[in-house]
Amino acid sequence: MKEIKIQEIEGFKIGNAQNIEGATGCTVIIAPKGASAGVDVRGGGPATRETDLLRPENMVQKIHAVLLSGGSAFGLEASSGVMEYLKELGVGFQLGELIVPIVCQASLFDLGVGDPNAYPTKAMGREACIAAQDFNFEHGNFGAGTGASVGKLLGFDHSMKSGIGSCAFQTGKLQVGAVVAVNACGDVYEPNSSKHVSGLYDPETLSFLDSEQLLVQMSETRAHENTTIGCILTNADLTKAQMKKVAMLAQDALARTIRPVHTSNDGDTVFAMASNLVEADLNAVGVLAVKALEQAIVIACKSARAAYGLRGYQDLRK
Repeated sequence: MKEIKIQEIEGFKIGNAQNIEGATGCTVIIAPKGASAGVDVRGGGPATRETDLLRPENMVQKIHAVLLSGGSAFGLEASSGVMEYLKELGVGFQLGELIVPIVCQASLFDLGVGDPNAYPTKAMGREACIAAQDFNFEHGNFGAGTGASVGKLLGFDHSMKSGIGSCAFQTGKLQVGAVVAVNACGDVYEPNSSKHVSGLYDPETLSFLDSEQLLVQMSETRAHENTTIGCILTNADLTKAQMKKVAMLAQDALARTIRPVHTSNDGDTVFAMASNLVEADLNAVGVLAVKALEQAIVIACKSARAAYGLRGYQDLRK
């Protein structure tokens, strides 16, 4: 097994678009030839589009893009720009002479970070598609991670800047990777360890606090501006039902790196897309998906720069 760039996974194009001043953005993953796909929604406050369509029993078997965005429910507008762009390229579900691109989306809440009236628009969705043609994708304060933050149990004074990250692996011909925007209520740790990466921070003692310990001591939590959203990409030849299972398995990565996770204040959502090019075992894809998403979550936090009054990972290394 070797690590590869997310852009190397066959059958996909990825692009970012962002409004830096407004502290919001979006990241699109396009499958020009379509992809079998599934989704798993665990958080209690999701903002999503076309997730019911991904139920295995429903008609459409392939989708053409996943959009990860900021803006909460307002940001769902951005996928209309993705649909319009793909239709112009002739990419979509064929209905006689009509073409309907199938675009799924999940949004995170970043409205409290920068301009509360700024959110990803139809034009920004289109901009992300144009960026994807040149694989214009970076980690950190870009795309859906532009306004992302973590460790929000005590408010933004104790929060840290996070962002978007990716990681991918290849074994033989099989490629599996993950893209994720980390905007969790909880803290981020190195996988399966007690080593903090980012999260609830005490500026007076210059040390991390434990969100889980504080949560169980609180009578009420008010941290509602959360959600970790991501997408697994693979060139494996798997069905829609199998990709639903991959998305479910991938949620283990969140449980291994984010504490607490899947709370009623989060809208944690993981998509999974397969370009159907290489025969592969479902469980092997699931194992690699978890490993890739674990590392992508950590990378999203370590790549984030200080912004909007929030500390970044690099600030703690000084």
